[in-house]
Amino acid sequence: MTFPSPQALGTGRGRASLRFLRALGRNSKAVAGLSILAVFVLLALLAPIIFPEDPSRIGSGGASAPSGEHWLGTTAKGQDVLALTVWGSRSSLFVGFIAGTLATVVGIIIGLACAYFGKAVDDVLSLLTNVFLLLPGLPLLVILAAFMPPGLGTVIIVLVITGWAGSARVLRSQALSIRGKDYISAALVSGERPLRIMLREILPNMASIVMTTLLGSVIGAIGAQAGLEFLGLGDANTISWGTNLFWASTDGALMLGQWWIFAPSGLAIALVAYALAMCNYAVDEITNPRLRKPRRAASATAPTAVTEGATS
Repeated sequence: MTFPSPQALGTGRGRASLRFLRALGRNSKAVAGLSILAVFVLLALLAPIIFPEDPSRIGSGGASAPSGEHWLGTTAKGQDVLALTVWGSRSSLFVGFIAGTLATVVGIIIGLACAYFGKAVDDVLSLLTNVFLLLPGLPLLVILAAFMPPGLGTVIIVLVITGWAGSARVLRSQALSIRGKDYISAALVSGERPLRIMLREILPNMASIVMTTLLGSVIGAIGAQAGLEFLGLGDANTISWGTNLFWASTDGALMLGQWWIFAPSGLAIALVAYALAMCNYAVDEITNPRLRKPRRAASATAPTAVTEGATS
């Protein structure tokens, strides 16, 4: 039996990465999702320049509807809603991406360890994963957040603790299927170290599933952070979309019909989740051949239909 050389595998992976990036640029869902994300990231980075004053500073007036002076109106404390929304993107995006990334990294470690070592290691880690999957998510989030000091670090830790199990289970299944491939056997026969095999041979071939898992984890983390802070379990002094909703609820904005106070932060969360979901769908379309067949079939039948119409 002939095994591919590591150099050939490395070259193939590089070409596959370039093909993936080109396909990503041609995918309408990816372009839409990345464009929306770019806008929010840009706003988060430029928030201190766009609104240099402290957005949490209490103003002289009360709640007012959108106007030329305050495009999204003001809160009951006289705070500019647009400034709060733009500044809130910094905390929400930071916590969401960090917590989602860390949860995915933990899932990768657990999944690779289960697949590579198997036997007792797989049994113990799979049991631990199943325990966390069976625990109700929201009550666990509330309990952990209630007994830990408030702050962004606490929110990130809580989200990672409650969010890694789903990633680990998905990645374990993918790693197990790759573990039995011929090139893994070749690496084992050649005496490669376990860590090198996991990081250089197994993990690169899980890139698509890792990316979709990461995007899903970030969506979940952003939503979970907003939920925790809306319930008052976050740091109320931190400006984020969740705390904006918390203060809107505390001040009775919904009861008073002051939609401009809570709508911007809620819409921002929905748009970011939509953008990440579009990117996730794009990755699925690019990496899953079955999702690409309808497009190819449509493009192949279109010229035929035109030709038949012309000849008739």
